[in-house]
Formats: sequence, structure tokens, C-alpha cells
Amino acid sequence: MRSATITRKTAETDISVEIALDGTGAYDNRTGVGFFDHMLDQLARHSLIDMTVRCAGDLHIDDHHTVEDVGIALGQALAQALGDKRGIRRYGACLLPMDDALVRAALDLSGRPYLVWNVALPTPRIGTFDTELVREFFQALSTHGGITLHVEALAGINSHHIAEAAFKAVAHALRDAVESDPRKSDAIPSTKGAL
Repeated sequence: MRSATITRKTAETDISVEIALDGTGAYDNRTGVGFFDHMLDQLARHSLIDMTVRCAGDLHIDDHHTVEDVGIALGQALAQALGDKRGIRRYGACLLPMDDALVRAALDLSGRPYLVWNVALPTPRIGTFDTELVREFFQALSTHGGITLHVEALAGINSHHIAEAAFKAVAHALRDAVESDPRKSDAIPSTKGAL
């Protein structure tokens, strides 16, 4: 089973993340940020990556450190669980509709982090959640997971729908990318021989 456990403790957050790439999408995420937990649940469910996240963060300041640091730890867990990436498909993409929202995500588990983020969220908040933090999460995930990630909102008027479509689109792309390639299950998916 390709799995990983990451713990990260700073003056701002105390985090543990457990993932299993070959799971069923089971999740148990508790960060103290309700909307963010809902998005992490979507990420797990639609990627079929089992995920347990615990975070005690400095929420008396705001949600920023919690969201960003969970992204860091989750990216590190993905990188660890993938190991040398032997046998994976490597690439994934998804065009995901959710009511008014349409989001396209494409990614490469290249080891070369890069985020292209063309997502406009029309409101500054979803409930009490700062919408700027959606990008912060994906930036941290991309950087620490070694993922080239492109996310683009093609349509949408409701911030909740756009954000949720982004998490679901990335989840489906991630599901494709981490899957084993039955035609090359023993090979690194690169002409370089390493990722």
C-alpha cells in the first residue's frame, strides 16, 4: 500500500496527515475550519485517496496558517507516498462542472512544482472562510508535492461552487495521475529515468 504519515509542528500549527493512495476515498479531516474540512473531504472522496488530517492552528489570528500548512503537509505526504513514482500514469486532467461553475485542472507529478491559477472567486468570503486561501492551499500542495498544477475556472458566479469545483477537479486529475499504468507498472514515467 502506497501510504505516508507526515507530522509538522510550528509555533503556528500542529498537524498530522495520513494518506493512502490506493484507498477508497475514506476521510476524517478536522482542522477547525469548517469550509476547509469540507473541501479536504471532497479532495479525498474524488481522488479515492484515503485521508486523515488533524490540525490545531492559531485560528484566533485567522485561518491562513492552518490552510497553508495543511497544504504543505499534504504535499509532503503525497511525495512520500509516491516514492520514485515507478509505474504511475504521472499526468491527470479533469473538466468538472458544478452547477454554474466549470473548472479545468491538469497536473503532472513531475517533481517540478509550478502553479498556474486562473480562478476568480467573486466574493471575498465563503461564510467566514477567506477565498484567497483556496489559492494558498493549492500553492502549498503544488510546491511541497512537486506538482505542476494548472487550475482554470471557465465559468462560475458562486464562490462556493467555484472553489468546490476546483477541489473536485484537482482530485479527479490526481486520481488519474497516481493510478498504476498496467502497461508500464515497472517503469519510471520519464525518458530521463527519474522524476
